[in-house]
Amino acid sequence: MSPSPQRYARYSIAASLITLGLKFGAYFLTGSVGLLSDALESLINLTAGALALWALTISMRPADNDHAYGHGKAEYLAGGTEGILIIFAAAGIVYAAVQRFLHPAPLSHLGLGLLATVIASAVNLVVARTMLKAAKRFDSITLEADARHLLTDVWTSVGLVAGLSVLIVAPPGWQILDPIIACAMALNIVRTGTSLVRRSAQGLMDRALPEEDIRELTEAIKAKMGPDTAYHALRTRKSGPRRFIDFHLLVPGDMSVRQAHDLTMEIEREIKKRFPRPQITVHVEPLETEASPGDAGGEGPAEPRT
Repeated sequence: MSPSPQRYARYSIAASLITLGLKFGAYFLTGSVGLLSDALESLINLTAGALALWALTISMRPADNDHAYGHGKAEYLAGGTEGILIIFAAAGIVYAAVQRFLHPAPLSHLGLGLLATVIASAVNLVVARTMLKAAKRFDSITLEADARHLLTDVWTSVGLVAGLSVLIVAPPGWQILDPIIACAMALNIVRTGTSLVRRSAQGLMDRALPEEDIRELTEAIKAKMGPDTAYHALRTRKSGPRRFIDFHLLVPGDMSVRQAHDLTMEIEREIKKRFPRPQITVHVEPLETEASPGDAGGEGPAEPRT
């Protein structure tokens, strides 16, 4: 049996638990607010992993009478919540950094603390790369968001280690570098959180598929359209891993129902070759009584007849 998306969310949770212990240990060992900010981000990683597991479990449920279009939007709810939590974590980091500016404190055992951070980053890197491959395989925005969050944690930790390594040999006056690094990390974390909130909001608002997907979809439809046929009123959206596609197929008025049906099935098969798990709805119209795209509810001009 092939692995499920939920398995990879559990990998994220396990990695977050391991790195959480390592990074908080590094903070208590050194007293560095930079390392505290890194530990707080790992706490958010753990929460995000739990949200991802919940969202994937819900989104994988089949459609039912109350949810005819499935449960895919649970992924966007989880992604948006994760983004908001990330932003709150950044605010906490800034608060801790300001306190350290106002009340400087010496750092201790910095070498051991940075070593623990490096080990934690290696764990996150391996898990994040594994999850990115799974996100592409399952076409899951939740797995991708969680993986990119872990990668952000990795690069943040790399910058932190590089910056704090200077303090091992630097004179005492350089200790101010610790809260400065923490503030820089907070800004980077806010950027990640804002991006997640924006993408999740777009998904909840039924934004159309990306331009590259629209081009691929147009090529698929045109590849199977017969002579004297056209289409218009193309509408698309994405809910979790599923793409919803509907359009009007314009055929000669004297074409039989069987012929129109067979043509529609050919187009649908071509679309399914290019996109995983699409939900396709095609409305057949006679060319002679072609409605305008606006009347049909679609966007943009009608495609020219071939």
